[in-house]
Amino acid sequence: MATIQEKGYGHWDGRLIERRLPWWPITRTAIRMAFRTRHFKFFFSGAFIPAIVYLVGIYVSERLDDFRFMIKGSEKFLVINPGYFKSYLTGDFLIFMMVLLMVFSGAGLIADDLKFNALQLYFARPLKKKDYLLGKAAVVGFFVLLLTLIPAVLFIIFKLIFSGNFEFLTSYPWLPASIAGYSLLITAFFACYTLLLSALSKNRRYVAIMIFAVYFFSDIIFGIFNGIFNNPYFSLLSLKANIQQIGAVFFGQKPPFDVPWPLSLAVLVAVCVLAGVALNKRIRGVEVIR
Repeated sequence: MATIQEKGYGHWDGRLIERRLPWWPITRTAIRMAFRTRHFKFFFSGAFIPAIVYLVGIYVSERLDDFRFMIKGSEKFLVINPGYFKSYLTGDFLIFMMVLLMVFSGAGLIADDLKFNALQLYFARPLKKKDYLLGKAAVVGFFVLLLTLIPAVLFIIFKLIFSGNFEFLTSYPWLPASIAGYSLLITAFFACYTLLLSALSKNRRYVAIMIFAVYFFSDIIFGIFNGIFNNPYFSLLSLKANIQQIGAVFFGQKPPFDVPWPLSLAVLVAVCVLAGVALNKRIRGVEVIR
């Protein structure tokens, strides 16, 4: 009579391979999924309209004699200086488009994983919590830097090409550092802001509404209170106003509101701290036995 053997779980004697960028597959997959989202490509393309307009402005500024008949009375807007870069990077339309891209690409970053209980699958692999969060945050960083850092650097390059000299860069040698610093700060804020809201619900539609509503209504509330009390300190209630305050400081311009800029920075940092606390509580993994 044949012996019946019970088959259990065997011990795996293989070796886990440590990857340099364990978070990259998470980022790559999320970016691909974002471009498959309905209407995303339309809004993504529209987000580059300000960059194209400002790039044309740089070209026209170097050919004022040829375009004077078209820009009569608007020459002051074509003065290429740090204020020109601040105008682009803190413009209402650009910030609004970044929020819309977060709605499409960031709403489901964590919400979908919570909905389908996918966290255990992530952490059942040699993946740490910090790698998981970094992979998700890198998705936000990809889109934000694509709209801030990349165009601003191209503005400098094309300004040098159109002018045929390095006078602009020698006049403002600190400008590239300001662009990089502001871009990284705004990227960190939007990453924390998006991941925080994405971790609050398992429904990506609710998260998408929250990402847009919190930004939109913060500005409306500021407008209402400022209209009633005429106090610039109510600008601290608006995410957009705080971003614009910090942007003005980075580029050596006068802040749009008569409020100390460290307070605006404190508001943005507070959002990031709140995001860190909430994410640490919501994202729980399992230990991988090596």
